Amino acid sequence: MLSRTASSLYWLGRYTERADFIARLIEATVRLDALSARPAGDDAWRSALIVTYNEDAFAETGESFTQENVSRFMTVDSAHPGSIIECLRMARNNARAVRTALTREAWTAINRAWLQFQSMGEPGGNTATLNLVELVKAEMRGFEGALHRMMKNEATWFIRLGGAIERADNTARLIDVKYHLLLPEGEQVGGIVDRDQWTTILQTVSAVTAYRWLYREGLNPGAVIELLMTRPELPRSLAACVDECVEVLAMLGKRTGLQGEADRMARARLARMQKTRAHEVIVAGLHEYLQAFIRENAMLDAAIARQFRFV
Repeated sequence: MLSRTASSLYWLGRYTERADFIARLIEATVRLDALSARPAGDDAWRSALIVTYNEDAFAETGESFTQENVSRFMTVDSAHPGSIIECLRMARNNARAVRTALTREAWTAINRAWLQFQSMGEPGGNTATLNLVELVKAEMRGFEGALHRMMKNEATWFIRLGGAIERADNTARLIDVKYHLLLPEGEQVGGIVDRDQWTTILQTVSAVTAYRWLYREGLNPGAVIELLMTRPELPRSLAACVDECVEVLAMLGKRTGLQGEADRMARARLARMQKTRAHEVIVAGLHEYLQAFIRENAMLDAAIARQFRFV
């Protein structure tokens, strides 16, 4: 496989996963702001910008800080590279470059998502915004389903590898959002607002049912962190993403003969993750751990590009 093709497939995986995550994050923010017992207000939307590292980019627009402006910035603003429409455009460009490596269903899901989203105007109020992000989630689920029905070869594995790297980054940022989303004055840890915030984080990764299945007690912040960090049963947990990176790199190495720095980094990260205990991380500093994980994930991304000679 040409290095350019491998790169396009890898970034197709990353951009589709990113579009899906932003859609889920916006949905969770709308619910946290408008549908919870005590709306979080501007703090919820500011945290959405912080977790995607877009706070400074939004400030540069000069627009007032409102739900309408932030949701438009994160969804249909084509001048902003981190918006959903730009993620879909980049995913479509990469998919078009490797069209022959994809099935018709996989290409159709990407192309249709971009075409439908491109025709959208302002996201509007809460209901319209939720409908908008649900469209993205539905198309990304269609792409994921098509991916599972493709041949198990290098094309599928590079897409999966890109998705796993992106998913690990997104989950780490999502857990870290609780560090930025402070409780309003007078609210207690474990109170109704705190509970709403942790529930919303679980909803973002479709893990509410998984949490109830694995943890019989009520909602507990430590258990939520453990689920999202170290429980491999949850596909979006850090542990599951780390394990998938090792698995896919091994399959690519066996097929292509290209093994090296990325494999060593991924295996070392997996070994550390298997020894990680959530309660120890919380005591030592959750924010610091997550920031280190995000940096390490970026280093692995760069090592993958070097190992497979992306251009």
